[in-house]
Amino acid sequence: MSDRFDLVVVGAGFAGLVCARVAAERGLSVAVIERKQEPGLQLHTTGIVVKEAAEELQIPRQFTRAVPGIRLYTPRLRQIDLESPGYYFLATDTAGVLRWLSGEAERAGASLIYGVAFESARLEAGGIILDSPALHARYLVGADGARSAVARCFGLGVNRRMLVGVESEYVGVADIDPDRLHCFLDTDLSPGYLGWAVPGVGVTQIGLAGRLGAKPSADGLAEKLASVFDFSRARLVERRSGPIPVGGRVQPVATENVLLLGDAAGLVSPLTAGGIHPAFRYGRRAGELIAAHLRHGGPDPGSILAREYPGYRWKSLLRHALDCDPPNWLYDWTLGLPPMRALAQLIYFHHEGLKSRAGWRALLRGR
Repeated sequence: MSDRFDLVVVGAGFAGLVCARVAAERGLSVAVIERKQEPGLQLHTTGIVVKEAAEELQIPRQFTRAVPGIRLYTPRLRQIDLESPGYYFLATDTAGVLRWLSGEAERAGASLIYGVAFESARLEAGGIILDSPALHARYLVGADGARSAVARCFGLGVNRRMLVGVESEYVGVADIDPDRLHCFLDTDLSPGYLGWAVPGVGVTQIGLAGRLGAKPSADGLAEKLASVFDFSRARLVERRSGPIPVGGRVQPVATENVLLLGDAAGLVSPLTAGGIHPAFRYGRRAGELIAAHLRHGGPDPGSILAREYPGYRWKSLLRHALDCDPPNWLYDWTLGLPPMRALAQLIYFHHEGLKSRAGWRALLRGR
């Protein structure tokens, strides 16, 4: 294998693999380096794919299960069901999806290098020199997660506001409605966010997240859910945890021939903590722009994407509200009221949130 590439992508997550595949399909020589030994290990995501993301990338059906609605629970376990005609979420076998994406990138011509961590690199005339692994790139993409080593190496923006998420996978959980994503509001258990139970692909995923420094109570959630679902035959098969950036887009996201992508760029909703849709969307866009830039002298990808990346203004304001830790009695009192139901409907079913004209029209029509 040559040590010279048009594009080197650091990080074999959703954003990095989509970028690598698209760039390779457009004729670039591409390498992806990943510190994990193989795709799909040590996951840090629940893997919920919203409808918009599912339309962005056609994931094979064996890795997904469609879930049409949300069931939202108050701290006292009162519940409301939310849905929108034609809308759905995909629960995924996330490890399987990443293995599939890895194979797709390789089939497009990308070289995947697993088990090697990015350490440092420097910009020199004619390209970027990586010290470990020893590679030469005309362009470098940092898609290496919330604590990006590429961002630190090149003095780019870093994520400063985080949630920490913990999740367990079980088999044998009974009495859980398979047509709902179950979301639990409880400031005591998950300060700054919420808990969830996802009837997934062959497993039930149960987890929660809270502000970094205010550790969410996984044991407390498990005790609480024992009164909602039947765990009598449940068996734990896997646990995972990791940081979730919720501070919005970092600044700057690019410098000469270097671009941040995905969680490294802060492309995660500050409100819902969802990052898969922007990973798919901007991974594709980055691959297209980098190929046009390197092959045809197109405009600088970093300058374009710095304008196109979402700013998350409204969602950041609502993030501040959640960070104030609303008391549980307020959730219990307000969740069933029409304004709160309308807000929840906008958050879950319209990816532009409060800016969604379609969402407001649907609500005004009573849909």
